[in-house]
Amino acid sequence: MGSEKIRLGIIYGGKSSEHEVSLRTAMSIMQAVDAHKYEVTPIYVQLDGSWVKGEVIAGQLPEGIDALRLTPGRPDEINNQEISGQQLVPSSKPASLFSIGQQIDVIFPVVHGPNGEDGTMQGMLELANLPYVGAGVMASAVGMDKWMMKTVFGQVGLPQVKYIGLLRSQWEKDQEAAMDRIEEELGFPCFVKPANMGSSVGVNKAKNRDELAAALDVAAKFDRRLIVEEFVNARELEIGVLGNEELITSVVGEIIAAKEFYDYEAKYKGAGTELSIPANVPEHVSEQIAEIAKKAFHALDGSGLSRVDFFWDEKNDKLYINEVNTMPGFTPFSMYPMLFQAAGISYSELIDRLVQLGIERHADKQRNIVDAEELE
Repeated sequence: MGSEKIRLGIIYGGKSSEHEVSLRTAMSIMQAVDAHKYEVTPIYVQLDGSWVKGEVIAGQLPEGIDALRLTPGRPDEINNQEISGQQLVPSSKPASLFSIGQQIDVIFPVVHGPNGEDGTMQGMLELANLPYVGAGVMASAVGMDKWMMKTVFGQVGLPQVKYIGLLRSQWEKDQEAAMDRIEEELGFPCFVKPANMGSSVGVNKAKNRDELAAALDVAAKFDRRLIVEEFVNARELEIGVLGNEELITSVVGEIIAAKEFYDYEAKYKGAGTELSIPANVPEHVSEQIAEIAKKAFHALDGSGLSRVDFFWDEKNDKLYINEVNTMPGFTPFSMYPMLFQAAGISYSELIDRLVQLGIERHADKQRNIVDAEELE
């Protein structure tokens, strides 16, 4: 590395509905990293899509996520304000990733949702030839698109609930025909989701035809590709995966939602949701979940981390994979770090491992032959 400490860039914010979640995740990571090991550079993607680089943080962190909302050209009275003994923003300025990369050893991207964990951010990091934490372009893109993810799961024979993929244009062209098909093939209740949106945004449960129409209208506001899934009376179980090719899994956790399902409010604001870690399930279920999670991770060509979500129909002892989240949050309510905490890996150690996995994967990619002359 270029210095004794690892120069860690954390990219956060973004142009998605999960902007606030990303800020919380970034702050949590900054608070957890060892200042003796890392120099942290905050890189903020504003809601308008512009990028701002903040001062290097090598000591005490600012208080509160509002301090991470870096803005270029702030008034002098704000620029001169010291936060926790440091000036955080004096040199904050619009930044390009390529100029940033010269001062950073590895990137931890925690921009959630579209333009963050869907492969677009990862593609830019690949172009900049920067090591980064987490899944690559393909795994991120497939992991973000529920329709594509389900196609891959089906190809490798993973058990999943019945579903229908629907284009927004199809829904708008003939709503009655679309609902007829859903009612005939899946029945009620069913779940309606935008294909390319994370964190339960735009997801609704429909118990009848009127609710189905409303749910499809909502999902269509977020994406042009929609997914409708059959309802199964099941428990919601989750497991964490850590590694590149050699994988380890966490304990299994259970989401006991106070509402009818684990929606955005429950996921990030608590909202009465109960988490059971480890989940009270038979050993054979935990073992099967770990096995399927690893298979799903490899099917997507995952790297670094993923949280894999399942439905377990306890009555019939049937397990269904729901989805893989290639960049799960690190908020106080996030399952991924808590699952590994219960497995004996602390939050700080988890971050250390993820950073090293990102560096190792980048080094492995440098072995690829890219020059045509070398093939002669």
